[in-house]
Amino acid sequence: MGSSTITLTAADGFQFPAYVAEPEGTPRGAIVVLQEIFGVNSHIRAVADGYASAGYLAVAPSTFHRVRPGVELGYQEQDMTDGQALKAAVEALPAPGVQQDIQAAVDHAARASGGKVGIVGFCWGGLLVWRAAEQVGGLSAAVAYYGGGMTTEAEAGRAPKVPVMAHFGEKDHWIPLDSVEAFKKRHPEVEVHVYAADHGFNCDQRGSWNADAARQAKTRTLDFFAVHLG
Repeated sequence: MGSSTITLTAADGFQFPAYVAEPEGTPRGAIVVLQEIFGVNSHIRAVADGYASAGYLAVAPSTFHRVRPGVELGYQEQDMTDGQALKAAVEALPAPGVQQDIQAAVDHAARASGGKVGIVGFCWGGLLVWRAAEQVGGLSAAVAYYGGGMTTEAEAGRAPKVPVMAHFGEKDHWIPLDSVEAFKKRHPEVEVHVYAADHGFNCDQRGSWNADAARQAKTRTLDFFAVHLG
């Protein structure tokens, strides 16, 4: 298994970096990994490495690069403040904004792996995954972890074009449980799982990390990708 940072080019000519983790042997497909509001930091690189260990080519594009290059934050209060500001700046970009960077990552993942492409994202990345399931071409499956905002009225109205799995924590004060229940009713085609956990439960660098929930969600995610990328 190896890793590197490459430069991708979006449809508008914008260039941005992406972390790539390669599996041993021929990839069984590819997974695009979308960051939280903390950049492509050590945790996101570890997530990508984990998918490479499972046999997938993993590509983690920097979705902050259009507003600030080289973002790699931790999980302290100031990091949270900085990350929220960067997210707001990206969300304020004219359409299609960062979606074209995600499209470039998916296109590269398809070419480099020679297989089908799934996408997984966390927090803000989970919201971007939900949008990508509707807007980005070349995907075969999408998994959103505690996608902040995806259960709001405005975002829940989207119509995904690929199979979607979504993981939520019942203790997540950023994503009210009643909004998750409403989302489930609106999207019976989405496989929704709720855990006795808080926001960010997948990240072992956060106080909200929940090992049991993270393990169960990862198992379900890998099973989901095995079905749809196989």
